[in-house]
Amino acid sequence: MKFAVTICLLLISIPPIASAKSSGKHRASPTRAQMLEAERRLSDMGYWTGAVDGRFDPATRSALIAFQKWEGRPVTGRLTPDELAAIRTGSSPTVREPGYAHVEVDVDRQVLLVVNDEGSVRVLPVSTGSGKPFEDQGQTSIAHTPRGRFVVYEKVTGWESGPSSAMYYSNYISGGVAIHGYAAVPIQPASHGCIRIPIFAAREVSKLLPIGTIVLVYDKVSFVSGKPWVENPELKQAALDWNKVVDN
Repeated sequence: MKFAVTICLLLISIPPIASAKSSGKHRASPTRAQMLEAERRLSDMGYWTGAVDGRFDPATRSALIAFQKWEGRPVTGRLTPDELAAIRTGSSPTVREPGYAHVEVDVDRQVLLVVNDEGSVRVLPVSTGSGKPFEDQGQTSIAHTPRGRFVVYEKVTGWESGPSSAMYYSNYISGGVAIHGYAAVPIQPASHGCIRIPIFAAREVSKLLPIGTIVLVYDKVSFVSGKPWVENPELKQAALDWNKVVDN
């Protein structure tokens, strides 16, 4: 009899426990108000969210990924209560060289920062060279994104043609290496050497990168300042002319 009573009590207790777990999961999902708050805060910090409308679209997810990359958090692309708390207390990414308009690509963090004259930023996640060998026209190469100081010397409007047809609004900085939109921008390095950015932002990024834009690509052990080119435009022009000649 005692055994039967115990079983009954256990069965009665199961539904509330399951319900509590279910309701806990429900509470973990962000509300529209929380999503709007996260978007607004991310946008204020400089992350490229697209429209701030409370919708978790690809642009919002991209901004969240860029935030997680910059802050060294697990890159999940999901807005959880913990992520929302981190966003609330976060601050704008700091650039290596404020004071002039340029682009910075932090290879370690896998983010790109478009910097204006005042030092304000717009931040996107990127995917750079994987470091793995790949075949191109019968030749084996290593997928490497060069570090250093570069200049945008050639641009392509819309989609490329031929073998590079998957590249969207390309901004060339060194040989065949370009900052361009791409359908797949994994959270880790995965390109053949180019700097992939999300498709949704590629057209606007291209507008912000006219011919002659300085691009600094660096990691934790490699950084080259762009200030000599700012202080002496003739040096930048010489680099621009040289790239055009070599590429042609």
